[in-house]
Amino acid sequence: LPGSILNNTTASSQLAIGIIFLLQTVLGIWGNISLLYRYLFLYHTQSRMRVTALICKHLAIANIVVILSKGVPQTITTLRLKHFASDFACKLILYVERVGRSMSIGTTCLLSVFQTITISPINSYWKNLKVKAPKYIAFSISFCWIQYMLVHLIFPLYALYVSDKQCSTNMRNTRGSVYCSDTDLENISGSIYVALIVFPEISFSVLIFWASGSMILTLYRHSQRVQYIHKAIVSPRSSAESRATQSILLLASTFMCFHTLSCIFNITLALYHNPDWWLVYTNSLISVCFPFISPFLLMSHDSIVSSLCFLYMKNSVLHNLIRKM
Repeated sequence: LPGSILNNTTASSQLAIGIIFLLQTVLGIWGNISLLYRYLFLYHTQSRMRVTALICKHLAIANIVVILSKGVPQTITTLRLKHFASDFACKLILYVERVGRSMSIGTTCLLSVFQTITISPINSYWKNLKVKAPKYIAFSISFCWIQYMLVHLIFPLYALYVSDKQCSTNMRNTRGSVYCSDTDLENISGSIYVALIVFPEISFSVLIFWASGSMILTLYRHSQRVQYIHKAIVSPRSSAESRATQSILLLASTFMCFHTLSCIFNITLALYHNPDWWLVYTNSLISVCFPFISPFLLMSHDSIVSSLCFLYMKNSVLHNLIRKM
């Protein structure tokens, strides 16, 4: 009887987590697609895309990749709809997830640093970069995509090369729940993994932390100056930049919180050969939290895009009415 109660409790808990995964996945994909639509709409109405909008567009794409490769398989596995028994399927899912995760970190870092340079005072040491930086953003994003796709392809290829087996398993079973694990990384030399994955992630995290601190300092100095100026004199452009900076600062802070939690859970999982199911699923939930929340954070502060959408819809309706008359 106690064993039956324990099994029922575990099954109910996994069902609840599966529903959370499902909601997180559906809402996350909807939010990121909505963000993409907004920026594409902005490009359609203005015939050009702002640099921050271009970065956010690729951040949304990276978020969708993470949610599809992490949220969807975990939802299917947790709700016991299907088991991913194929070793190739696991390798492909993990590869896509790693590329999306790295791009999410890279674009968040790029967005934070670019906004820090943009709002820096004219007489600061960033004054030369303020003009040059926008020209290299598109190249930097393309380079990141190519680099991460190639770097993360090394790991499954290296694992297959050094393994004596015909195919290495990527499946783990935790109390009846089968999930894909990073066994490829366990077969690779620690120095290679640190050089290609850990060091860049730490560097990007440090840059995001520095950029956040710089934005806070700049916003504080700006607010101090504004106190001595009448509100009517403050330009709409300055107000828009301030809102955009606050939005990006909130995004960077949210990223740092969830990224730190994810790193703690990943280290904990690495210490256990057969971790408990709740530890595995909690780590998966945390890893999808930033891709799920980030589009809503950006859209909630993007009043410029919202106003442009409203203006375009209003003009379209008026144009249709005039044509009918």
